[in-house]
Amino acid sequence: MMQTLPLFNDIVVDAPSTEGIKYAGSKLKIIPYILQLVNKVGATTVLDGFSGTTRVSQALAKLGYTVICNDIAVWSHAFGKCYLLSRKGRKAYQPLIDHLNSLRPVDGWFTEHYAGLPNEGCAVQQDGRKKPWQLHNARKLDAIRQEIDILNLDDVDKAVALTSLILALDRVDSTLGHFASYLKDWSPRSYGELLLRVPDLFASSEEHRVHQSDIRDLIQDVSVDLAYFDPPYGSNNEKMPPSRVRYASYYHVWKSVCLFDNPALFGKANRRKDSSDKIATSIFEEYRRSPNGRFIAVEAISELVRSTNARWVLLSYSSGGRATAEELNEVLRSHGKLHEVVEINYKKNVMANMKWTNEWVKDSENPNREFLFLLEK
Repeated sequence: MMQTLPLFNDIVVDAPSTEGIKYAGSKLKIIPYILQLVNKVGATTVLDGFSGTTRVSQALAKLGYTVICNDIAVWSHAFGKCYLLSRKGRKAYQPLIDHLNSLRPVDGWFTEHYAGLPNEGCAVQQDGRKKPWQLHNARKLDAIRQEIDILNLDDVDKAVALTSLILALDRVDSTLGHFASYLKDWSPRSYGELLLRVPDLFASSEEHRVHQSDIRDLIQDVSVDLAYFDPPYGSNNEKMPPSRVRYASYYHVWKSVCLFDNPALFGKANRRKDSSDKIATSIFEEYRRSPNGRFIAVEAISELVRSTNARWVLLSYSSGGRATAEELNEVLRSHGKLHEVVEINYKKNVMANMKWTNEWVKDSENPNREFLFLLEK
């Protein structure tokens, strides 16, 4: 019988504030529980192997941990450099942000492909396509992005400017939080004015590292107290096309904002061709089974945990993930001692500590649950 207990009495309720975009894999709501588990084992160095919007890395760095932040996405790399590597105060960046906000709008590549007219509230344009931004904001985007390159900023300063721009664009978009499709009617926020703000930078004396690598390559050269992994699990729905759950397709526009490379596009959402399923694939999103009958994603997780040079591994798992509960449970038990299995129920906003390591399997069949596994190798 499954036994549940209240999560630790010393839970970190007031987690540090963090910034990020709307993100399908956001860990914003569970950061306090991640921090508590990291604190519980006495770790001082932490690898955030799939950092995404870097909210977890930001929170860890603010609390004094030495963080190695990694994600394969170029925009995540920019976020990591912005928040973890900047040594200047927020005031030092205000003149730059003021300058970028003062630029006159121009017509450019983003305006051509991602801008739409209000059309009495309808985002469907004459070409029959929906757009993520209204014309006035896309034209500002073009002006600002051109200027960022003209200014020839150093690597970290450029990352701060790009992060500020992406955060501002996220506040005035007309999407469901991703760029695989856009809203039929303009969102209320899309009528606002694109306005950059200085990111919430913070002082840190630790020597953090920021990487843009395949975690399977990076893990060979990293030694930390604790590694936190939040792989981009694919959907459990066998009928769902893989393109609907791949992060490269969800956030392709942010890649274009960072690279400013005017890529070839395809489809109704004007996706980058290099975000297509044949090119931008992650083994952790792989929906097929291997010849031995196991999900390829589960095998990749197993190899990742095995290769990790850390005493502790903290793994996130979503109940909507492609990795079946039974298989993942078997993988974890084969690589060490499972000290904690923590369940988060989003709908009920309930936390529970699962006393028995195998009892989470049945519970994972219910939707809207996230699990955290604390493994000692």
